[in-house]
Amino acid sequence: MQERRSAKKDADKGDRTVASNRRARHDFEIVETLECGLVLQGSEVKSLRDGKAQITEAFARIEDGEIWIYQMHIPPWSFAVGFGAHDPDRRRKLLAHNQEIAKWFEKTKLQPLTIVPTKVYFKDGRAKIEIALAKGRQKQDRRQAIKEREAKREMDRTMRRAEKFS
Repeated sequence: MQERRSAKKDADKGDRTVASNRRARHDFEIVETLECGLVLQGSEVKSLRDGKAQITEAFARIEDGEIWIYQMHIPPWSFAVGFGAHDPDRRRKLLAHNQEIAKWFEKTKLQPLTIVPTKVYFKDGRAKIEIALAKGRQKQDRRQAIKEREAKREMDRTMRRAEKFS
């Protein structure tokens, strides 16, 4: 029985993605990424472990030397009622080093950059979020990125065919 418990703990320690924001890479040009911790309530952690979170509309801001994430939806845990329940759309504090926060604050003030979440995951049993410093893309920029990606795919495809037949 002790072996089962330790095996379960080891399974919980592994990296597991809860939510990803694939749209961010389409709408924005990613300049830099940063891994941050999340300040969560107990029922939010349980809900994340169930794999329930939405970050497509979320964004982050730096206020008073702290990073806060807004519009990240973590639905209430089904077994938490009354006192144990949480507000699903509340703002949440992100944990990062002061030097990183100061550096990102300067970059967002000097350039038209925004902070968007790209992934929420568990690392060694702790909830983490990957945020990105991103520059918005115009419609023609998105089309150009799609063309470049398609050209690269076609080139890779022909290279594989050439290797296969030689």
